Amino acid sequence: MDWGMENRLSQLIQKDGHALFLPIDHGYFQGPTGRLEEPGKTIAPLLQYSDALFITRGVLRACVEPSNSKPVILRVSGGTSVIGHDLADEGLTTSMEEAIRLNVAAVGISVFVGSDYEKESLLNLGKLVNEGERYGIPVMAVTAVGKELEKRDARYLALASRISAELGARVVKTYWCEDFDKVTQGCPVPVVIAGGPQTENEGEVFDFVYDGMQKGAIGINLGRNIWKNDYPVAMIKALRAIIHKKADPKEAREIFNTEKSKKA
Repeated sequence: MDWGMENRLSQLIQKDGHALFLPIDHGYFQGPTGRLEEPGKTIAPLLQYSDALFITRGVLRACVEPSNSKPVILRVSGGTSVIGHDLADEGLTTSMEEAIRLNVAAVGISVFVGSDYEKESLLNLGKLVNEGERYGIPVMAVTAVGKELEKRDARYLALASRISAELGARVVKTYWCEDFDKVTQGCPVPVVIAGGPQTENEGEVFDFVYDGMQKGAIGINLGRNIWKNDYPVAMIKALRAIIHKKADPKEAREIFNTEKSKKA
């Protein structure tokens, strides 16, 4: 592996082999998402507990202080919105030159396996990987499913994750599912767990993150289940304990409740 590529990956994946990525890129298709209306204020108390930010170039420039940041995974796909005809109809929105200019550690792109735009999104991934490899910038593939939530099963996610790795993604972001080990075992590159919509309670998050870590994930890329929580700092501290301190769900709940009581 080239020195630059390895250096960037080491910024993202910590010495223990694990990672906690904080995504705040939701506005690229959702607009001013609840509790993310002012991204800078949302991430200010969370930044120190994350290993990297997943973010668009506009919000990065407008809301993140260059002298007080974490490694950046730059969202470079888009072109659709929640009121458009199909979320899967994405294209590349940001050049690799822009990524270099912003000194990012990686770039991220969604792929929509099984959609009407499967071919286009996978060719976008291949093109981005070609450019990333040329400049030593890793690509994170996001196995997005749009509104078709029923696709979140091991067979589908294993397919999407493996294809992403085959096309050259250095990291794959995918959803947790039952039999998650079937996803990680079939994917030869590191897998991080996506969060998706906010869950009913914190315990559900601790349970699926812990299970995913036990079954081969290296970490998480969770946004709404952290910053939409009434106690986001308590939430990210508890999740960080699972990722980097091998805490189990019970221990994570105890950390959450302790931090929550401090805030109260």
